[in-house]
Amino acid sequence: MAITRRGILIGALAGGGLAIGYALRPRHFPLPLEPGRDEYAFDAWIKIGSDGVVSVAVPQVEMGQGVTTLIPQIVAHELGADWRQVAVEPAPTSAIYANQVLAARWAPLWMPAFPKLAEEPDSVFTRRWAQDTRFNVTADGTAVAAFEAPVREAAASARAMLMQAAAARWGVAWEECRVQGGFVIHEGQRLPFGVLASEAVGFSPPDPPPLDPQPMGEDPGDFVPGLQLAYPRLDLPSKVDGTWTFAGDVRIPGMVHAAIRHAPLGRAEVIGYRQDAARGLRGFDRFVQHGSWLAAVARDWWTADTALSRAAPRYRVSGAADSGQADTALDAAMQQGETHRIFAYGDMEQVKGGLPLQIRYEIAPALHATIETASATARIEGGRLELWVGTQAPEATRKAAAKALGMSVVDVVLYPMPIGGSFDRRLELDHAVEAALIAREVGKPVQLTWSRRQEQAAGLPRTPAVAVMAARTDAEGNPVGWRARIAVPPTAREFGRRLFHGDTPQDAIRAVAGEGDAMAVDGAIPPYRIANVAVDHVPARIDLPTARMRGNAHGYTAFFTESFIDELAHKAEREPLSFRMAMLGQNPRLAECLQRVAALAQWGGGGDNSGQGIACHMIGEGRIAVVASARRDENGVRVERLSAVADIGRIVNFDIARQQIEGGLIFGLGLTLGSSTRYTDGRPDLDGLGDLALPTLADSPEIDLAFIASDAEPADPGELGVAAVAPAVANALFSATGYRFRRLPLFAEEL
Repeated sequence: MAITRRGILIGALAGGGLAIGYALRPRHFPLPLEPGRDEYAFDAWIKIGSDGVVSVAVPQVEMGQGVTTLIPQIVAHELGADWRQVAVEPAPTSAIYANQVLAARWAPLWMPAFPKLAEEPDSVFTRRWAQDTRFNVTADGTAVAAFEAPVREAAASARAMLMQAAAARWGVAWEECRVQGGFVIHEGQRLPFGVLASEAVGFSPPDPPPLDPQPMGEDPGDFVPGLQLAYPRLDLPSKVDGTWTFAGDVRIPGMVHAAIRHAPLGRAEVIGYRQDAARGLRGFDRFVQHGSWLAAVARDWWTADTALSRAAPRYRVSGAADSGQADTALDAAMQQGETHRIFAYGDMEQVKGGLPLQIRYEIAPALHATIETASATARIEGGRLELWVGTQAPEATRKAAAKALGMSVVDVVLYPMPIGGSFDRRLELDHAVEAALIAREVGKPVQLTWSRRQEQAAGLPRTPAVAVMAARTDAEGNPVGWRARIAVPPTAREFGRRLFHGDTPQDAIRAVAGEGDAMAVDGAIPPYRIANVAVDHVPARIDLPTARMRGNAHGYTAFFTESFIDELAHKAEREPLSFRMAMLGQNPRLAECLQRVAALAQWGGGGDNSGQGIACHMIGEGRIAVVASARRDENGVRVERLSAVADIGRIVNFDIARQQIEGGLIFGLGLTLGSSTRYTDGRPDLDGLGDLALPTLADSPEIDLAFIASDAEPADPGELGVAAVAPAVANALFSATGYRFRRLPLFAEEL
């Protein structure tokens, strides 16, 4: 098979004094896709078989967000393929699949000294660092932003090559041909892709590729519930019939199972256990002790877990995570901590000192509550480690496992598995490293699965936070000075130390103590026209390690901003919607979301006893407005309806966008009413899903959702709903009860 496109050129570099070592020369990378029998690789993204099946490589992990449909859909549209003949496969490890968009967003984490040098995806530093580290992390909803352009170019090139092959057969100019439904067509003649594939790979595509002038996009107005979708999810059939394979479904010859117990969160280690505890347990193999955890290995997981329960491991702990200590540390930081000014606009004299209105808001730690608990399978043979694991950071996982075993990363093979809900929980790598260490100890393939209690006990939560929002208003009650002072650990930098430097959670806390962290207060800049604005981060040192979560800082900064703006409206005796609209002259897209959601929800002004509350928020270029209808009764809070209008630019797949917004609304509702626990002596006070007050089907409100048609660049819908729910519900409960809810979740003592 002749393939003329043997490599992919990854951008020429501009020279510069600070680019020494990076700005050497453009680089070519080998073609990473290996075609199977009767398959033909057109580039790093697309293979076409002689049977006409178009296989698309997807470099992001599927965890419910629909990426294994979105990327192939973009290819199918640009290529002119029949959706029924489109397949998907995980992309192999390669610099070609580096996520430069996410690398730019996370520049403060991997290049904290000079993040502005790498804050653009196409900058020299970003491109070279992302390629050199094979940075293919799945996070922040960046799949379309990062990969739409390269897969469109790849598909356009493949389309031109197929047309050239057909034109050569027919003796016509290839430009006279067209493609549709998996066929190349010229007047009354047509040939399927599968027939042409072997010849097409021998042609060179035009440069630049002939892109379709209309990129993939679905009009929200064209969606009719109940009708057949043009692009149904590729993963849906196997999820319905149970053949979709997760990490815990892996079975390989000779495999044994492992369960695990972790020490309390803090500086901790296992110091002993009942070594004879598993005597008489049929199928038990052995215990494996390592640092802060103890594992048991057996023929089946239940036997291993039973052995651990009997073993009663003992721990030595110092600096154990404790909510009382965290509360004290947050209070101390708020009162006298060092201030890092993250954002300043206007006259800072207007936001100094004791502003007339100051209100405190609080956020408790929140748990991810994923459906799938951590699981990984490891096999070591011939000096090579194989890992089957669901991870959002595959290359970092390979490196962490290699480091733990003292081997080269080239000897670690990772098979990426789909994830059963992550919410950024699978950006942590510990379960893969643990599986590798256990496999080395027992000399057999091992599948490690965390129990639900271990998932909640050892999984790191979203950070607690405290904010004091302050404002100075004019005679009409409009804010003319705005200050957000947020006490929160430098949680994003903690995560960066764990991911990029391999720090333990406690080492990461020490490494970044006292540092300002703009990502820890992301979303705190109000979207409104206010003359003078300051956003301050006050880093708090708490012993509880914290992690990323769906929505991240937006999940609490939106609550701070939209709760406070509602309080300003009430103080000014102005209707909450019109109060917001008056300050959105420079943000017409967000204003339209508010206007549309008011009509959708039949907004009545949010007056006394109405039970309606409104909120809006922006994440990147995505915008959303939400109206919640809620009430309080003898059983607590009842959210009866959520109405939302979102503007996420051009929508690639309407049904997936709808799923993501609706799912985000429910996830955000869980964070509003529950998902939280306090910590005592390094352990969560609540250790089961049933304890977390998560929304059940009976608790879930009616959801009305609309999108604004737009040709703006696509924005991620996955986190918008999460951020906007809490303030909308809190504002609704104020209108229903007259009581302001300033703590999340909405604690029982306040009800």
